[in-house]
Amino acid sequence: MAKRIEYINPKQACPPQGLYSHVTRVNAGTLYFVAGQLSVDRNGKVAGNHDFARQFRQVFENLEAVLKGIGTNFKDVVKFTTYLVHSQDIEKFMEQRAAYFPKIFGKQPYPPNTLLIVDRLVKEDFLLEVEAVVAGRD
Repeated sequence: MAKRIEYINPKQACPPQGLYSHVTRVNAGTLYFVAGQLSVDRNGKVAGNHDFARQFRQVFENLEAVLKGIGTNFKDVVKFTTYLVHSQDIEKFMEQRAAYFPKIFGKQPYPPNTLLIVDRLVKEDFLLEVEAVVAGRD
């Protein structure tokens, strides 16, 4: 029986340039498209103003809360899209991801991720936003 979610790096492709895979194969009925999550605490305030590491943690805590709310978890993530507002934060993002992903996914491979640098997010205090595509557990 094929795995429900399988991350693939075709041998013909170049190696991924970070902790992600080139492709996700999904054997799923329901897909959830999770809106970009920001560094907002439970009181609706920006968490970690000018602190990339704190914002990263809050974004992933918020993603985890959404995933739990729909009866899934990080192992159901098919793809991430990450938006950063400063190219200087790419290395910080890579460091945070390298520390955090083994905790939430276990060992590699990890889901595909598209990383974009944008002019700004909805509020200037936000440094990153992460959205996800998630396979439901029907």
